[in-house]
Amino acid sequence: MAVVGRDPDEPHRPENGFVSSEAALPRLLPLVDGSVLPFLGGFGRYQKQLIALTWVPALFIGFSQFSDYFLLAQPGNACLHPAVSRANWTGSFSLNVTDASTPGPVGYSESPLNGTGSGQCRCKHGPLELHSGLSQNVVTKWKLVCDSAWKVHIAKFSLLVGSIFGYLVMGILADWLGRHPVLIISLFFMLVFGLTVAFSVNVTMFSTLRFFEGFCMAGITLSLYVMRIELCLPDRRFSMTMVASFVALGGQLLMPGLAALCRDWQVLQVVIICPFVLMLSYIWYEVFPESLRWLLSTQQYHRSKAQIYHIAEKNKVDTALDSSGILSELERELQKTPKRTCIVKMVGTRNLWKNMVVLCVNSLTGYGIHHCFARSMMDPEANETTMFHNFYVDYYTMAGIAVASCVALCPAVGVMGRRGGLLMFMIITALASLLQLGLLNLIGKYSLRHDIVLRDRLNKKFSVAFSVIGMFSSHAVSNLSIFFCAEIAPTVIRGGGLGLVLASAGFGMLTAPIMELHNQKGYFLHHVIFACCTLICIICILLLPEARGQPLPESLADGESYTRQPLLPPKRPGEQHLLLTRSETRDYSRVHDTPVHQVAAAAIAASAPVSNPEAGISDGGNVAANGVKSS
Repeated sequence: MAVVGRDPDEPHRPENGFVSSEAALPRLLPLVDGSVLPFLGGFGRYQKQLIALTWVPALFIGFSQFSDYFLLAQPGNACLHPAVSRANWTGSFSLNVTDASTPGPVGYSESPLNGTGSGQCRCKHGPLELHSGLSQNVVTKWKLVCDSAWKVHIAKFSLLVGSIFGYLVMGILADWLGRHPVLIISLFFMLVFGLTVAFSVNVTMFSTLRFFEGFCMAGITLSLYVMRIELCLPDRRFSMTMVASFVALGGQLLMPGLAALCRDWQVLQVVIICPFVLMLSYIWYEVFPESLRWLLSTQQYHRSKAQIYHIAEKNKVDTALDSSGILSELERELQKTPKRTCIVKMVGTRNLWKNMVVLCVNSLTGYGIHHCFARSMMDPEANETTMFHNFYVDYYTMAGIAVASCVALCPAVGVMGRRGGLLMFMIITALASLLQLGLLNLIGKYSLRHDIVLRDRLNKKFSVAFSVIGMFSSHAVSNLSIFFCAEIAPTVIRGGGLGLVLASAGFGMLTAPIMELHNQKGYFLHHVIFACCTLICIICILLLPEARGQPLPESLADGESYTRQPLLPPKRPGEQHLLLTRSETRDYSRVHDTPVHQVAAAAIAASAPVSNPEAGISDGGNVAANGVKSS
C-alpha cells in the first residue's frame, strides 16, 4: 500500500482537533498588500523614491528600443533587388524600411536605373542619401542594398531574437535569484555589449552584438517592470505603470532630435548606451533594494527583517508599536528555510496556466496585427510620394498613435477594469481588421466598377482610417496584456510569467522583418490569420479574472484562487455573484412518517422476540426510524 508523505513546509495538524495558540493565529506576512505595506506606511515617501528610480531608465530603454529606425534605415535612393514583381511594373522600386521592434510603414519609390534599361542599379557605386537625420548609418557604411539588403533584416532579427531569449531566461532567474541581481547583471553586460556595438567592423559583428544587447535590455526591462508592480498598493499599480510607459514614449519622441545632433550612427549608439552608467548606483541596496514582496514570498525572513526596519526608518514608522503583530510573527518565522518556485510548476495548476496562455495569445496577436495595420497605411502601388512616405511623418504618426492609445487606456481601465478594457480594445481591433479586409474588397467588387479613380481614392482613405484605428487599439491590447499578466501572476513566478508574455510579444514583432524579408509576399494571408486570432482572443478574454483593486497573489495557491467573475457588476448589493447558487438545507425530520417506514417498522416488530409486544413495536419503530435517518 502506498504511503503518502506530508509536505515538510505544510503546517502540522494536531490530532483530536487540538490547535495550538500559535497555529490559531492568522498569518500576516503573506498578506503584503493587506498587512505588511500598510504597517510600513503604505505608499510612503520611500516607495515613491524607488518608483521614480524605475521611471528614469524607461527613457534610456525607449532610446534603445527605437534605435533601429535610424541605425538600419534604408536610404531613399537605394533599390530593392530583386524587384517586387507585378504584371504591369517595368522598373524596380526602393524600400524604405522602418524598425521591426515597433512595426512601421514601408514606402516604395522608383529606383535609379542605368540608361541601358537592363535593371542593374548603381546604388552600390554612387552615394546613398539618408532621410533619418544621420549622415551615415549601418546600411550606408557597408552598402547593405540590392543583393545585400537581406543582411539588414538579419540585423533586425538579432535584436528581437535576443530580446525573446532574454525575457525567457531572465524571467526565470528573477524568480530564482531575485529581481535586483538580474537587474545588475543585465545592466553590466548591457554597457559592455552596447558600447562594443559602436565599434563593429562588419555587419556580422554588429548583428551578433545586437543579439546580446537585446538579451540584456530584456533583463533590465523585465526586472524594473516587476519591481515597480511589487512596490505599489492595488490602487496605484496601473497609474505608476502608465507613467513609465509615457516616459518610454518620450524617448521615442526625442530620438529624431538625438539622431540629428549625433549625425553618425556610432556616435548615436554611444549616446544611447552611456546614460545606463547612471544606473550603476543601483548596485547598493541602500539606493535600490531587493523587492520585499519577493523576499517574503520566498521565506527569506532574515533579509526581510533587515529591509522592513530599513523601510520603516525611511518612512518614519515607529516599529515599537507593533499593534498588528507583524514583527512578532516575523521573529517566529526566522527559522524557516527559503523556498523558491520555478515557472514550470505552473503546469500543475488549473486556472493559472489558462490565464497565462490567454494573455500570451493576446500579446502575440496585438503586436503581430500592429504590423499589418502599419503596412496598410502605405500604398505600394502608388508611384508618387504620399504623406505617409515621409520618414518623419511616418515616425511621428506611429509615436502619436502610441501616445493617444496610452492616454485612452487610462480612463478605459479605470471605468471598465482590466478585463473589460482589454475586451473593448480587442473588439475594436477585430472590427478594424475585418472591415479593412472585407469592406475594401466589397467596394472594389460590387460598386464603382467604372470609376476606377474614385474607387482607388476611397479604398486608400478607408484603408488609412482603419489602419489608424487598428494601430490605436492593438497598441492598447499589447500594453494591457503585459500589465494584466504582472497582476495575476503570483510573486513566486511573476518574473517567469511576465517573461512568457513579453516573449510572445516579441514573436509578434518578429513577423514584421519576416514579411519584409519575403518582399511582402503572403501579406494578405498574414493579415487574415491575425484577424482570426483576434476573434479567438475575444472569446478567451471572457475566461480571465478581474484584478482591479485586488491584492497581488503571492503563492501558486493565491494565483489559482483567481477565478472568473461576472463581466458586469450586480444590479443589487445582495445579488449572488457565483455562477451556481448554494444548495439549500433540507429538513428530513419527518421522513419516518412515510408508508415505507411504517411497513418496515411492522416487519421488525413481527420478527423481534420480545415479551412485551407494545415495547417491541416501540423499540422496532425507533430502530427503523434511526436507520432511515442515518441513511
